[in-house]
Amino acid sequence: MHTPGDWPITIADALAAERRIRPWVAETPLRRYATLDAAVGLGIEVHVKHENLAPTGSFKVRNAFAVLTALTPEERRRGVVAATRGNHGLGLACAGAALGVPVVVCVPRGNNPEKNAGMRGFGAELVEDGRDYDEAVEIAARLAAGRALRVVHSTNEPGVLAGAATVALEILHRAPELDSLVLSVGGGSQAVGALTVARAWKPELEVFAVQAAGAPAVHDSWHAGAPRPAASADTFADGLATRSVSALTFDAMRRGLAGFVTASESGIAGALRLLLETTHTLAEGAGAAGLAGLFALRERLAGRRVGIVVSGANIDRATLARVLAGEI
Repeated sequence: MHTPGDWPITIADALAAERRIRPWVAETPLRRYATLDAAVGLGIEVHVKHENLAPTGSFKVRNAFAVLTALTPEERRRGVVAATRGNHGLGLACAGAALGVPVVVCVPRGNNPEKNAGMRGFGAELVEDGRDYDEAVEIAARLAAGRALRVVHSTNEPGVLAGAATVALEILHRAPELDSLVLSVGGGSQAVGALTVARAWKPELEVFAVQAAGAPAVHDSWHAGAPRPAASADTFADGLATRSVSALTFDAMRRGLAGFVTASESGIAGALRLLLETTHTLAEGAGAAGLAGLFALRERLAGRRVGIVVSGANIDRATLARVLAGEI
């Protein structure tokens, strides 16, 4: 894969990834809902990309197939290892099962039990250790060294970014008239994928990012202009719960994003409830963060055609019950 010095991936990388993943990952719907437009208001047209309807319930399955289909025969034989809060691991477990690649997934202690069960269901080996995602990354690195496994980082991997870019390829193919995108950021694969596509296909498209206020490392670093790892990542949106800044994505986001906001826990929970009410589909916290960010940017985006990505649906039952009860 060609990775130019000034940008992590190219549009050619994204298009090649799209061709590789298509036998396993079908295009997901891009829909509009009058009730959602009315709830957002200010004349904003909301275009919803339903990655919550993808295999494994998340866009991360694209990233996994993009990487695993490009492995060498020797890498496939040895297998891969990754750290995750769930969706990256689910994607890798799914792709590994389909392609015959052994997968080891490291998750922190107390991780979403339903995501854990899903990964095991695909046949992945699950290692539960570490207090959070960032410690699970360190454990995965040690396992990779000891067992000669290929690390597939959830963000610091060009193949992952190329897979994530296929979301934006589909969005602009279906709705080239969009003015803006508002995307949730954990590590930034989705945002950098979208920026890559926008640079090639529609440079005037504005891409905005949103992160949970309780896990603001990337947001705070973006505004500071330099990486500033955080001491903690405290949010029910576990897909956004990282204390670190990804080296492969940060500079591209710093130069390319039109803006970066945070959303409170109550804001993300409210967006999740609104998506359930208006689209009748389920989102996890990270999946609802794009809509929460759109509310934070409403005044700036008034009258525009805006795309959001419901990036995942894998919320556990106990957390969903708290959200629906208004406890978050």
